[in-house]
Amino acid sequence: MNVRIGVSQRVALITEYGERRDALDQRWTVFLTDCGLIPILIPNHPQTANRLLESIPLDGFLLTGGNNLVELGGDAPERDATELLLLEHARECHRPLLGVCRGMQFLQHYFGVQLETVRGHVNAGHRIQGPLIDRTVNSYHQLGTRTSHADLIIRARAEDGVVESVQHVSEPLQGIMWHPERCEPFAESDLRLFREFFNNQASSRT
Repeated sequence: MNVRIGVSQRVALITEYGERRDALDQRWTVFLTDCGLIPILIPNHPQTANRLLESIPLDGFLLTGGNNLVELGGDAPERDATELLLLEHARECHRPLLGVCRGMQFLQHYFGVQLETVRGHVNAGHRIQGPLIDRTVNSYHQLGTRTSHADLIIRARAEDGVVESVQHVSEPLQGIMWHPERCEPFAESDLRLFREFFNNQASSRT
């Protein structure tokens, strides 16, 4: 099955050239390909992104890491606007959406969860635990939360109580705070998570 996933990108500010570039770690392409998924990169321009959504049927969405939200000190409003478009499109069309790191923060913020600065989660590894998760993951974030919204079930926490994974109670929305594309080699549990999350949702619509 050719499952096409719309993938958001970070905004990289290149001051010496006066450019704002859309960028995606090449490891994401390799990881998603290993999951049997076809990544379709979404530009950080809401009007163009909307035209793309109207032109190419996508089976799901991935919100990647990088850039803080503008309301939390970030400097990429075009990304916030584009990811809001993707999230609302996913909900309206009942498409699966998975947020990674900033992507999970965006999902939490959307549902009104208050994010705060957390310590010990930048360029670190730690154990996370939950009903179906008990493993060590990487960590590259300085914002997080210890609470959730009634619609977002907590799937895992770090040992200090920071929420590391959430899942919507009834919609195909999920978030994780670690970066599966930065594992070398890729963790089989992450490959399985992405394969099952996107492929099962796509199969249910056929």
